[in-house]
Amino acid sequence: MNETPIAAAFSLTRGNFDMQIDLALPPRGVSALFGPSGSGKTTILRAIAGLDHHAHGRVVVGGEVWQDRQRRVFVPPHKRSIGYVFQEASLFPHLSVAGNLEFARKRAGGGAADSAAVQQRAVGLLGIGHLLARRATDLSGGERQRVAIARALLTRPRLMLLDEPLASLDGKRKEEVLPYLESMQRELGIPMIYVSHSTEEVARLADHVVLLDAGKVLASGPVAHTLARLDVSMALSEDAGMVVEGIADGYDAPYGLLRLRVGKEGAMHVAHAPVTNGAMLRLRVLARDVSLTLSSHSDSSIMNQLRAVVVATWPASDAAHVVVRLDAGGAPLLARITRRSHDQLGVRVGMTVWAQVKATALLSLR
Repeated sequence: MNETPIAAAFSLTRGNFDMQIDLALPPRGVSALFGPSGSGKTTILRAIAGLDHHAHGRVVVGGEVWQDRQRRVFVPPHKRSIGYVFQEASLFPHLSVAGNLEFARKRAGGGAADSAAVQQRAVGLLGIGHLLARRATDLSGGERQRVAIARALLTRPRLMLLDEPLASLDGKRKEEVLPYLESMQRELGIPMIYVSHSTEEVARLADHVVLLDAGKVLASGPVAHTLARLDVSMALSEDAGMVVEGIADGYDAPYGLLRLRVGKEGAMHVAHAPVTNGAMLRLRVLARDVSLTLSSHSDSSIMNQLRAVVVATWPASDAAHVVVRLDAGGAPLLARITRRSHDQLGVRVGMTVWAQVKATALLSLR
């Protein structure tokens, strides 16, 4: 597997919008482009695909140069090994699911046996085998997107581009599609660049996050550390939070609680089905669900208490609160507390505190 980072550097001016970005993305896993509307997420995706000729710059995927203005290299979109999934599925309405997949398979070329194997695997991964005979117009929104993703996979891409593929779906349909996106990345290992303005989607799917605003990169790095950055969290406002990775090391069956090792010596309990010891899980912890004390308590209903050091403090988006960044033995945490509590506790950089998180507040992502 090629371990060369995906390089994407572009400059583009359109009216009042000025984009200047220079990215080096991991060659595997999910890289999320995250930010408000108008920040440049879709523009970057289209530029990588070669669909925006006004975007000047350089694109290198797997060591192959797809675009380089200085070297006068420009590989046209249809020759870039890309699977593109849009917000709307855009299936051919007059064809069945099988017909839509067959169209993509024929365009991809290759040997018949090899193409059939690719299709069979895509159908299995996206769980659409029972839909093959249905017309595209008879599918739910979640089913249409799963078919669209399978269709993109049939091009045998080296890079998947997904432009807010869940934005048009309600909560139930999103929950239907998300597990398939997770399994697809895990099973196929194709790098994905995922555009979203949903904190939940980014926290659940992404390994690497690029935070954008007005065509500029505010932050870029691993999901846990990027979402924990205070300036990033302020951009998320009420959704400020972080991602913690824990290793399963026990299960309390009578209470249905999974124990996770977090950081160097911390532990957290979360309501979860049992998993194999040593398995890695990702948790989403919102800053508003973290409280601070100056000592640990054994007489509290809050069972998750982590010893942490205050790294920084920041004014919240309203006058009444403060956001505190914490280091819990290597695990980054955020706490959103009132300014009054901040002052009464004497919170300051470098001091040791105990971060408390209700087990019911922890969202298990994967």
